[in-house]
Formats: sequence, structure tokens, C-alpha cells
Amino acid sequence: MKLGAYRYWHETVLAALIAALMIGAAVVDPRFVSWKTQIALSSHVWELALLAVPMTAIIITAGIDLSVGSAMALSAVVLGLAYQAGANAWLAAACGIVAGALCGTFNGLAVAWLRVHPLIVTLATLAAFRGVAEGISLGRPISGFPASFTVLGLGTIAGVPIAGVIVALIATAAGLALARTPSGLSLYAIGHNPAASRFSGLPVARLTVALYALSGTCAGLAAAIYVARRNTAKADLGTGLELDVITAVVLGGTSIFGGSGRIIGTVLGVLAIHETREFVGWHWEHEELNAIVVGVLLIAAVLLNRLFTRPTR
Repeated sequence: MKLGAYRYWHETVLAALIAALMIGAAVVDPRFVSWKTQIALSSHVWELALLAVPMTAIIITAGIDLSVGSAMALSAVVLGLAYQAGANAWLAAACGIVAGALCGTFNGLAVAWLRVHPLIVTLATLAAFRGVAEGISLGRPISGFPASFTVLGLGTIAGVPIAGVIVALIATAAGLALARTPSGLSLYAIGHNPAASRFSGLPVARLTVALYALSGTCAGLAAAIYVARRNTAKADLGTGLELDVITAVVLGGTSIFGGSGRIIGTVLGVLAIHETREFVGWHWEHEELNAIVVGVLLIAAVLLNRLFTRPTR
């Protein structure tokens, strides 16, 4: 059987690369692959993973959301200001999540109803959301959240981080929705040909708004997890995170042209980036190497896609 005919070939190759990395890390420094170390390092990955799930669905429709990092920052600032205003930390977190959902809904309405290209819309809101966050916070960080709130970012269940459990549940639900539900399958059709999908009676506009709203909601939840872990809400958090998210999704095999992609691939892409960065920082302590290695991983993934998949259009 040819590799290109195997449905999960990309995920298999990516999993093999991750396994090779972990084996190599175990040889170089066995402490890195210990359960204790991996759990400690995992706190750096949950926001990236949470944002990558809805981004996968958006890119499957041939869209993109460059504003997720800024929406996360605005959500965090809203959370902080709500707490300062007297709301308890959990209610403040809910306010931040609602703010994120509104950011995503705005993007979705502009893309679906005004028919503005998502690259243009989200490039504009990337700057606008962060500008609003800077303005309403006056550029000052907000801290002093109660210890009970840190459980969201640092707490564990049977030794597994609560944030990791949340991400796993959301990723599983999204994967099943994409593979098994009519709405999920419709996203692939929209990615292949949005005009034909619209003429076929698919609710293209409604699904588009829902996707971007979901992306904003996940940005709000990621902000709550970040603030709970760092005990700080500030307008500059999440800067550049959108590029890491898109890299993870593309590395996982989702086509930037739309019409193909799976959540399991994105999860592996997130894991590959996370483990690579953590090991480079752990062993060599040269942060500049991270960008080089991740760039090489992304180029390799794109080349594999071009070599082993036949064009669909």
C-alpha cells in the first residue's frame, strides 16, 4: 500500500517523530522524560492546545483567526477588572470568557455577513483587541487573585492537571463533532468550495459565525487558565501566540487551503512543538534554537504533505 493511500499517514509519521524525540531525550537526559518533569512542563502547553482546537476547524473551512492571542489578552484584562470591581474570581473568569466569545462572534459576523476575507478581519482585530486591552487596563498588570482560583491552572486530578483534563475533553468533543456530525462534515465541504456549499443549502454563514465564536470562547478560557496559573492578568499576554497555534495546526496536517484536517493531527502537532521547545530549553538553554527547530519541523511537515498527498483540486 502506498503511503499516500493510508488515511492517517501524516499522524503516524508525526507520532513517530515525537517518539524518536522522546527516545533521544531519554538517552541524552533521562530526567526530561520522567512523569514528574513532564507534568511540571505541561503547564506551558494548555493555552496553545486549547486555541489550536477551534483553529483546526476554522482552517478546515479555508479561514484563519489571527486575533486569538489578542482576544486572550482582552479576556484576561476583563477578568482582572471584573475581579477588581468586586466579582469573585470565578464570576470574573466567566466575564472574561464571555468577552472572548464576543470577540470571536464579531470576527465571525464580519467574515460571514460582510464577506470580508478572514485574514483581513482578524489582522485588524489582532491590533484592535489588544489595543482595547491596553486602554482599559492602562497598561498595568492586575494580580492578587485568591489561592482557590489557582486550582484552574495548577490543580490536578489523580496526578493529571485539571487544565489538561479540560483540553482533553474539548479536543475529544471537537474530534468527534468533525468526524461524526453533519455540521462537522459540512465544514470540509465549505473548505473545498464555499459557494457550492451555500447553493447546496448548507448553513455556511451560521457555521462560520459559530466557529469564530468558539475560537473566541476558547481564547477566554485559555485566558482564565493563564491568569489562574500566573496570578496575573495583563494586556501583553499571548503576544505571538497566534503564530504558534497556526504552526501547530499546519504541522498536524491541516491544509491551509481548506477541506482537510483532523483534531488528532493538531494534538500531535501541539505535542511535537511543546516537547521540542521544552527539550531544547531544558538541555541547551538557548531559546533562539527553539524557533529554528520548530521552523524545521514545520517545513518538513509541509514537504511531507506535498510529497505524499495528491492534490484534490
